[in-house]
Amino acid sequence: MAVEYKDYYKLLGVERAASSEEISKAFKKLARKYHPDLNPDDKQAEAKFKEFNEAHEVLKDPEKRRMYDRLGANWQHGQQVRGGEPGFENVHFTFNGKSFDGSGFSDFFETLFGGANQDGQGQNVRFGPDSFGGFSARQRRGRDMETELALPLEDVVRGGRRSVTLNMPQGARTLEINVPPGIRQGAKLRLAGQGGAVPDGVAGDLLLRVRYQPHPMFTLDGQNLRCDVWILPWEAVLGTKTTVATLEGDVTLTIAPGSSSGRTYRLRGKGMGVGAKRGDLLVRIMIAAPTELSGAQRELWQTLAESSDEKPSGCQKPSV
Repeated sequence: MAVEYKDYYKLLGVERAASSEEISKAFKKLARKYHPDLNPDDKQAEAKFKEFNEAHEVLKDPEKRRMYDRLGANWQHGQQVRGGEPGFENVHFTFNGKSFDGSGFSDFFETLFGGANQDGQGQNVRFGPDSFGGFSARQRRGRDMETELALPLEDVVRGGRRSVTLNMPQGARTLEINVPPGIRQGAKLRLAGQGGAVPDGVAGDLLLRVRYQPHPMFTLDGQNLRCDVWILPWEAVLGTKTTVATLEGDVTLTIAPGSSSGRTYRLRGKGMGVGAKRGDLLVRIMIAAPTELSGAQRELWQTLAESSDEKPSGCQKPSV
């Protein structure tokens, strides 16, 4: 069986003589770019992250790295390795219930460094060095689990630590989580060891899929937020200042004289997201006509109507 060689040094962009610190630094740089939590629904980024993680898991471990350097000396430029490795022609051994010999050593290498193997019950088995200088099964790993995390928009903008209660198959659980400021809807937060348990093994991870809760005042428009502000007719004619709520507190908005109903004002950086990519708050002006007038007020409105020469145009196509 042929096993395609992966050049872990090339994957991480480091030299073969790189130190452990240089390897970890290179991995962290790639992880910040390709991590699934930062690239929701991007299968290509997820696949790249898995490759980088696999390379890092091997090269950060001195024993695994030593074996990788030794066994991979003749496996370069992505060539297929076939047959036995020098020095293992007459070696026969059994590992994790499988029989290997010199011609099948590449199979053993793939089993060893694939990160996990499947036992007879479909559970992941992780490998590590044992007291004999070889490798043995450590512990089975529980399954990863996924659930929804509904967040108020205010919590999304602020970020930070918060306590959440989740309804899981095994019952309600309260967890402390750290929410990155401006996290996108659909992104996933990974909580290590909070997933499915397995007897005498390691628990899997819990994935929290972010969903924005509906807001009583704002509607989402991509990274922007929208809301309506009502003013009175004379305020629209003469101009005014009004209070507008945002996710981070009230602000004062100046309404220009002659503002028609439907005019939209933009409050930059008051929408969703973080930093330079943060959206805006789009405030639409709506004019509220008074419904209860005294006799004197009605006469004033009548006088104003009779003295005005302006007439709005008739039916028009709505503006977008």
